[in-house]
Amino acid sequence: MRAERDDTEGVTPGGAMAASSVIRDVLIVDDSRLQRRIAGQLLARWGYRVREAASGDEALMLCEAALPDLVLSDWMMPGMSGPEFCTAFRALAGAQYGYFILLTAKSDKGEVAAGLDAGADDFLTKPVNGAELRARISAGERILRMQREMAEKNRLVTETLDQLQRLYDEIDRDLMEARKLQQSLIAERHRDFGAAKVSLLLESAGHVGGDLVGMFRVNEGVIGLYALDVSGHGISSALMTARLAGYLSASVPEQNVALQRGQDGRLVMRPPGETLAALNQMCLEDMETEHYFTICLVEVDLGSGRLRLAQAGHPHPVLQRRSGTCELLGRGGLPVGLIPGAEYEEITAQLGPGDRLMVHSDGVVECADPKGVQLGDAGLQRILGDLNQTRGPACLESVLWKLADHAGGAAFEDDVSAVLLEFTGGRFVG
Repeated sequence: MRAERDDTEGVTPGGAMAASSVIRDVLIVDDSRLQRRIAGQLLARWGYRVREAASGDEALMLCEAALPDLVLSDWMMPGMSGPEFCTAFRALAGAQYGYFILLTAKSDKGEVAAGLDAGADDFLTKPVNGAELRARISAGERILRMQREMAEKNRLVTETLDQLQRLYDEIDRDLMEARKLQQSLIAERHRDFGAAKVSLLLESAGHVGGDLVGMFRVNEGVIGLYALDVSGHGISSALMTARLAGYLSASVPEQNVALQRGQDGRLVMRPPGETLAALNQMCLEDMETEHYFTICLVEVDLGSGRLRLAQAGHPHPVLQRRSGTCELLGRGGLPVGLIPGAEYEEITAQLGPGDRLMVHSDGVVECADPKGVQLGDAGLQRILGDLNQTRGPACLESVLWKLADHAGGAAFEDDVSAVLLEFTGGRFVG
């Protein structure tokens, strides 16, 4: 191999290699000691650290000890050829890419293609010209610099993704705990009051949701029921439902805004419309939130079967008679937390033995099939008609299954919640 002395890109005018060079270690592989010495002296003058090997097997041993940045390998060598050594080098290098130049007297295009297939980056025709070698090393510098910059960027991206995954896993664990806490807001899913049975359903579309249902005892013979839906989804909506659960607490009557003391000191239920007006004022003045919510609040006299309710933007409750026929109650009304001074209309209804009332969220009636057609009030009434003989929690579970069928097995896009009151007309059990 014959080479001419010259300067190269990445080398200072005095011959020292630039500090920014990505090619520092060069491995020369040639069975000719003379050719190795000529190329080695030239590269050493340019500031590179040079190692030499007389065969492909010896070169692999050197690569196992420390991978070079650049390999200059003769094509024709005893034992392992240059292309065969290149294939073995690529398998050994892994993620650290080394620039590989084959030195050859071959000019046949088929031979060149075979060398490229083996993993070579470039070729030099023997005898080697120093200026040409300089240019090929400069090209290798550019390619290796881009490759290593890309590898560093990929490393940073991978580290960032790993960090994000750890954060996601931590948030996911927190949300799972938050889901448990939100579900625990419903202390009882079913209660038998003797004169009536109440069942509750709460199925969040995500980890946590903005729906909430509940019941509370007012006094002997009177209970309160509610179903609400906070605007939006996710954590902020769930936090607001937790606060509203406190305002409608079953365990701490003194904190329940739907209750007040009568003249005899006994707890009685405030008119539902008045309670919703109070919640509207509290939401606008005290909560400092952009969220609003819909709600249906119901007072149930278990002795007479009389209902008194107020509806604030919530879907129409369904009153199903013992015969299976259904009717919708209410006129809609304004959601809570939108307009100061909003007033809420109250309506009354009468239950007979065997009748039942279902108060549900919009996740039920707005559940869409694969074509986007919503279930609607009529669809819910058909479902309740089919389930006329199914009672209690089993009825609500069946409603959930039928909603899943309507959605074609797809995940619900919104929270699904409901309160089911089944009136028996028996004796009240507190």
